[in-house]
Amino acid sequence: MATKIIDERYDTMQYNRCGNSGLKLSALSLGLWHNFGDGEAYNNAEQLIYTAFNLGITHFDLANNYGPPPGSAEKTFGRILKNGMKKYRDEMVISTKAGYLMWPGPYGEWGSRKNLLSSLDQSLSRMGLDYVDIFYSHRFDPETPLEETMGALTTAVQQGKALYVGISSYQPEDASRAIKILKGLGIRCLIHQPSYSIMNRWVEAGLLDLLEEKGVGAIAFCPLAQGLLTSRYLNGIPADSRAAKPGIFLKREGITEELVGKVKRLNTLAEQRGQTLAQMALSWILKDNRITSVLIGASRVSQLEENVKALDNCIFTQSELNAIDAAIE
Repeated sequence: MATKIIDERYDTMQYNRCGNSGLKLSALSLGLWHNFGDGEAYNNAEQLIYTAFNLGITHFDLANNYGPPPGSAEKTFGRILKNGMKKYRDEMVISTKAGYLMWPGPYGEWGSRKNLLSSLDQSLSRMGLDYVDIFYSHRFDPETPLEETMGALTTAVQQGKALYVGISSYQPEDASRAIKILKGLGIRCLIHQPSYSIMNRWVEAGLLDLLEEKGVGAIAFCPLAQGLLTSRYLNGIPADSRAAKPGIFLKREGITEELVGKVKRLNTLAEQRGQTLAQMALSWILKDNRITSVLIGASRVSQLEENVKALDNCIFTQSELNAIDAAIE
């Protein structure tokens, strides 16, 4: 049974303006990449959405291929909306993406106009929505003219099927071109969604500066490095952890003694700040005012409640920042 929506849900969450736009996002956003597929308990998924909303999280991030199987996360989210959350639609920012493999054949992935607009129609149908707030090009397509991909995003806005558009995982040079093309078409690139964490800092080599210069927001995914930046791997690999299960992102052999040593050093620094490792990892990203929001995932309500407390302390001294850098060298 889902919880009720509380009146105090906006009292403690921080909301940040997305670049130079009129839209604000909750500092923490809930990603449905994992834990919302067909193999997951519906009641738990519903509890996660209700709890997130009650904690002030207004942004819910999906993609056409989230599951498994692909499409199932959007179906689950659509069911949750239909069963009670639809009345809060105008208080929510809902995003989806297209670009990764979704259906067989030559039109089921990448950045063609055919794929993106077909995929958006399918996503809207699965979620029972007339529009999404943000529609993303999920990845750069090296074989499709960027003008075509950005043109498809523009059409989505013109058709009223998306309020804003964004790009995900684009390198700085490609992001710069995409932003320029959209501007020429009269459309703002609202936001870029890159991976970013204490362990993964590629965005610091030009991308964040570019987004700030162009007035584009940034929302970081994988801020906890697929669970590495939590307490889960401090004493081995738990049987129910992501690294213990078959997958392509976090593998058992990747949890080396050297890596665990780095995580343990970071955990000590988090304890000195009065935070869990996960909380410190999230607040470390949010310390940068170029970051609009951080995408978190959760399999349990308790994880959401813990992660939101990261907002209690997003200020770092220079010595703390130096210690974090030293811990992962």
